[in-house]
Amino acid sequence: MSKTNPGNYFEDFRIGQEIRHATPRTITSGDVALYTGLYGPRFAVQSSDVYAHRIGFKSAPVDDLLAFHMVFGKTVPDVSLNAVANLGYAGGVFGVPVYPGDTVSSVSTVTGLKQNSNGKTGVVYVNTVGRNQRGEMVLDYNRWVMVVKKDQSAPAPETVLPELPTVVSPEALQVPVGLDASDYDTELSGSPDLWDDYYVGEKIDHIDGMTLEEAEHQIATRLYQNTAKVHFDQVAASAGRFGKRLIYGGHIISLARALSFNGLGNAFKIAAINAGAHANPAFAGDTVFAWSEVLDKFELPGRRDLGALRLRLVAVRDRRASDFPLRTEDGKYHADVLLDFDYTVLIPR
Repeated sequence: MSKTNPGNYFEDFRIGQEIRHATPRTITSGDVALYTGLYGPRFAVQSSDVYAHRIGFKSAPVDDLLAFHMVFGKTVPDVSLNAVANLGYAGGVFGVPVYPGDTVSSVSTVTGLKQNSNGKTGVVYVNTVGRNQRGEMVLDYNRWVMVVKKDQSAPAPETVLPELPTVVSPEALQVPVGLDASDYDTELSGSPDLWDDYYVGEKIDHIDGMTLEEAEHQIATRLYQNTAKVHFDQVAASAGRFGKRLIYGGHIISLARALSFNGLGNAFKIAAINAGAHANPAFAGDTVFAWSEVLDKFELPGRRDLGALRLRLVAVRDRRASDFPLRTEDGKYHADVLLDFDYTVLIPR
């Protein structure tokens, strides 16, 4: 018997199957420094122990998306090693903050299966929960991926599609214990704009662009221990649809989020991932720009210091985002759109 892991194929998944993913990952200050070097996020709470402590954190927490990637990366060898594409996200809730020194681990449960009409692939839905070393939830989210079949003659499973929320309700958002933004310093945060300064329907061009480099995206993906072949193996990629390696979709999310600082500099805490789609593949050499739309505003029960914004974050390539591109007249994503990401942030009032 082989001692190597070929990954799971579509016919290997079963509804209700629980997968404990190897290996637990202790997040260090070195990981934080590398993440900063890769994307350049500038949110004050994640940049300064002193600033973070001032509003109730014990020190600067790990960037929420770094925690997301670490939890996500654990799942790849078992869920998406043989995936054609990561299709979407829903119902993601961030729990307790993650600090350098915390160890995260992940468990996934298969919640849905649907074989595609070509009989060669199928869609697998999973719910993944990441926890720290104390068993506290740091992230609970759903995603679905298209996975190839190893044996195309294997019978199709019964189609089961999970019911997934279109948006995480304000009541489900988790505000970190002890967080108090009443003494939030907008001069040091780099932006004067708070919750009351944004309005539903507002669109923000984040102006800045960043070019994707082959080495950087591979370093990033290895940082998260994401082993998906499409990001690393040019021999395998040469036989695929595009003939070259794909940029990990999470790399685009982090890059666009970092670019969003210019216009959303006080949106320091991601509370939820409502939905997300990787609209088109990205490749080394593409230059990424981003824009945001305020989809909704929420007051938080009993909080005068904090509010929540539901945002759409759109990443585009090789063009500026000043005209806010998203879809064409036929409803399809514009060819230049890489990411359509619906998430909720906490922001001082």
